[in-house]
Amino acid sequence: MPQMPREPEAFSELVLRLLKQQQPKAHVELAGAMDLVIDGRHLALTNLFRMVKCDPGNGMRIVEEYLDRICEGDAVVSSPLPLSLARGRIMPRIQPNSLFEHLDREQVAHTPWVNNTSIVYVIDLPRMTVSITLEQVIRWGLDIDEVEQQARSNLSRYAPSVEVKVVESAEGGRVAILSVQDGYDAARLLMDSLHVRLAPRLNGDFYVAAPARDIFLAISQGPDDFLERVQSRVDRDYERLPYPITKDLFVVTQDGIAGTRTAA
Repeated sequence: MPQMPREPEAFSELVLRLLKQQQPKAHVELAGAMDLVIDGRHLALTNLFRMVKCDPGNGMRIVEEYLDRICEGDAVVSSPLPLSLARGRIMPRIQPNSLFEHLDREQVAHTPWVNNTSIVYVIDLPRMTVSITLEQVIRWGLDIDEVEQQARSNLSRYAPSVEVKVVESAEGGRVAILSVQDGYDAARLLMDSLHVRLAPRLNGDFYVAAPARDIFLAISQGPDDFLERVQSRVDRDYERLPYPITKDLFVVTQDGIAGTRTAA
């Protein structure tokens, strides 16, 4: 299988050629080094580029499957699901607010959240997720609070038997690792049962690191040298992994998510 280019510009040009072959009737062009425009809609390639860098041997397959899902997603958007079918598939994702540099904030169904992030709502389908628009929410006859309530309820039932592995460091700090790799690892920060489940194993209130979509680390609040070492790993993951969220640590208390470690 041929290797994908390692330079962003060459990578973008190859993806452009593949997409034109796949969608010959679409108007596709490059708007920047990692920014495609498909019939007026922007498609950022940064996450795809990072996915390939993490698994270069399967780069071409990753790109082709990604583009296939884009086409399938377009078909779903053109014929939205009725609420009766979509209700059980509405899920939350934590996204950085930088998302709105390429998307119209007024069109995306979302709830502003802490740490310069927002909760974005998607429809979970077998091979992809499709973002929910405010237009779709209105068509369903819902408001954003009802969408959030449904998404959190679905999240709690999505994988109720998720196992958490707790590791103790040489310094005495503890990390609870949750890794399902289903696209919702970081989103489990939103689960109502999080503090009840993890606080006894982490000696009370704790931090959560969610540097990327598929990373969830619950961390005890000390000692300081342990926290600095964890923070270094979080920084690296944020810079290299696809679907980055934030470098900051969230503070989880009995009353909910209180803010970031910096704010605390």
